[in-house]
Amino acid sequence: MPNELRPIPIPDAVSKPFWDACNEKRLIVQICTACNRLQFPFASSCSGRGSCGSSNLETKEVAGRGKIDDYVVIYDTRLRSWAAVQPYNVAMIQLEEDPGVQFLANLPANEVDDLTPGASVEVEFIEVVAGQWIPEWKVVS
Repeated sequence: MPNELRPIPIPDAVSKPFWDACNEKRLIVQICTACNRLQFPFASSCSGRGSCGSSNLETKEVAGRGKIDDYVVIYDTRLRSWAAVQPYNVAMIQLEEDPGVQFLANLPANEVDDLTPGASVEVEFIEVVAGQWIPEWKVVS
């Protein structure tokens, strides 16, 4: 997918640290200092299954490696910017440091429906507009 078609993030107070790290080509997640739980997406408190609800959150840099949990192929998108490139793959990536932390990702370098659950992936960063980078995942051997 051409970079100019990708959605451009609009950081808010909670997500700004994540997007700032992406602009430095670093992948970070949140870590709760009360229960040591990693989480993504960023939130204002420890959230999700098994969370403690604490607002004592910090960031932690992760290696940017993981595995494909599962994937779908989008044949009829409602996102106008993606209509020109459909069909396309969307995968759920389990982070190596904690399989409970998952990223929803497009894997454009792969043919449609040619992904394998369990395949190893790593993050790379692409510039969508001047100065704004986003994470994108690719299959590695």
